[in-house]
Amino acid sequence: MLDKFSLLIADYSLLVLWGALLFHLLLPIPAHAHPMTIWRKFAELLSTKVNTARSYQQRLISGSLAWALMITPTIIVYIAALPLIWNLPLFNLGLLLISLEWRGVEKLCKNTIQAINQEDKKEAKTILMPWLNRDVEPLSLLGLGKASAETMVLGYARTVIGVLFWYGIAGGIGAFIYRLSLELARAWSPSRDTFRPFGIPALTIQTILDFIPLKIFSLLCLLGKHFQIALHALKQQKKSWSNKNNAWLLIIIGKKFELSMGGPVIYQGKKISRPKLGGKIAPSAIHLAQIHRFLSWRIAIWLILQSTLMVIIKHGL
Repeated sequence: MLDKFSLLIADYSLLVLWGALLFHLLLPIPAHAHPMTIWRKFAELLSTKVNTARSYQQRLISGSLAWALMITPTIIVYIAALPLIWNLPLFNLGLLLISLEWRGVEKLCKNTIQAINQEDKKEAKTILMPWLNRDVEPLSLLGLGKASAETMVLGYARTVIGVLFWYGIAGGIGAFIYRLSLELARAWSPSRDTFRPFGIPALTIQTILDFIPLKIFSLLCLLGKHFQIALHALKQQKKSWSNKNNAWLLIIIGKKFELSMGGPVIYQGKKISRPKLGGKIAPSAIHLAQIHRFLSWRIAIWLILQSTLMVIIKHGL
């Protein structure tokens, strides 16, 4: 037993994981000073310089080159810096700490629940605006509830589950590159005419990176109460949604609580039709609180499973 504990400490990967979580929850980085906020602003600035081609093909190529220009140097610098890093576990802890956004999504959940519960549409829109690419101003109170539910689900799935998954696969740099790619996909979202087709390469790459973690997390959310009902809805509705990663989660959680997900959205003043997913009840503050509690427990289970799996893979039973 002591030998295995010594191996665990010597390996550091699990200690880095829990250390980063502890630091992140106790001492979160302010949003305005977060490196990912700066990264996203730089991505938006770069797009104004290179997203100027007229033809569809040229803009697609520009988007691919822009993604490579943002990500490739990061990987090169990391590889070059490896021999100079005096404490690799501490460095990995820093990368994972920057990549996580658990506290940010939790704050979003609590603030939107409070605003919607008080029927304060202006405050709810102000809270949601930094998280959404769609137009927030036209949303009614019911629309704000639905947007909050979707943002909550996908926010936790990507900035917590996706980051943790890629940390387990490739260490701190894996989590860091995943989060950088996620921010590029958000900044250059082709849902907006301005970034279509420029943002398609970034979105495609992010969809690939999300495929395994979001599918596994969807299955974890599927287990438990209303399993058969949610599974039946998943089989029926998943074909209607283009992004299957998002669809699985939204359908399962929507059907678990009989909440309506999806539906029409407005980007840059243009209404875009989306299929309706999940149930039929428009999410209210109490439903948002239920989703938040449900996701928090599922993330806790994920952490236990990932920690156990990391120990088994590295040191055996």
